[in-house]
Amino acid sequence: MRDATATARDNDLVRLSLTDPECFATLFDRHAPHLHAYVARRLGPDVADDVVSDTFLDAFRRRHVYDAAHTDARPWLYGIASNLVGKHRRRETARYRAYARTGPDETVAALVEEGVTTLAVNRPLLRALAALKPGDRDVLLLVAWAQFTYGEVALALSIPVGTVRSRLNRARTRVKTALEAADA
Repeated sequence: MRDATATARDNDLVRLSLTDPECFATLFDRHAPHLHAYVARRLGPDVADDVVSDTFLDAFRRRHVYDAAHTDARPWLYGIASNLVGKHRRRETARYRAYARTGPDETVAALVEEGVTTLAVNRPLLRALAALKPGDRDVLLLVAWAQFTYGEVALALSIPVGTVRSRLNRARTRVKTALEAADA
């Protein structure tokens, strides 16, 4: 069954997992690495393992309410992860502020070397991210780091697309203003 599930769409895997829970493992294999990278960028690698595990555990428990009209489970999974990240908001903000003051730790520096992110070396940007409202930061980072469309962000955060647009515009404006002030 594992070979057949490798090419199945996410919504089919969720449906199949209701009678064959092993099918859910394919969703994990497919999405956990990218989700882990996203959460690690927000909270650090030490917390990312737990958040990703909790995300998939919660998704597995709630798979019976998954909207099968959505073939891609990424917005659903990132939405769960975003809620869990929300429980660590103070840690995320403190992390950005600490990096802005002292520079990145070795783990983040390694990510920079790999070309995954240059965020950790940009102190004004870190300060700007730390200053954003949590909802604005969630939208901005889902678009910037997870490369979600507005519709996917709306699904992930359970908000209207219009709210995604306004939050993203506000976040971009605030970040741009902060970066321009830092350059002055």
